[in-house]
Amino acid sequence: MKNRPIRVLIAKVGLDGHDRGAKVIAAALKDAGMEVIYTGLRQTPEMVVNAALQEDVDAIGVSILSGAHMTVFPALIQLLNEKKLNHILVTGGGIIPEDDMQTLTDLGVGKLFSPGTPTHEIAVYINSEVMQKRQ
Repeated sequence: MKNRPIRVLIAKVGLDGHDRGAKVIAAALKDAGMEVIYTGLRQTPEMVVNAALQEDVDAIGVSILSGAHMTVFPALIQLLNEKKLNHILVTGGGIIPEDDMQTLTDLGVGKLFSPGTPTHEIAVYINSEVMQKRQ
């Protein structure tokens, strides 16, 4: 497990139909040597966690522009904990106010990225966090 490529699930949760950013991130992570699974649009937190379990991922990246981040991320964390999958990094980005980012971090969500963040920075973060969790 330590030597296998990092596996990342990229998810769009809820009714947010804008997935260009998610596809850009997915391509950048693939270019960085990670295996990427994209769930497509309009997923529920339950669908994302089930896909994460089935795909044996190291990280879940959620792209969210709908304003539902304070519902989506806590639901993901709760479901992952219930299924004993709290070793999976939950990260993401989109339109998320800084105060909300801090609240979500306190709940166990990893770093959240604002629009315009260089994709290399996201790949480096995921790589670093996953390697720490694998040890």
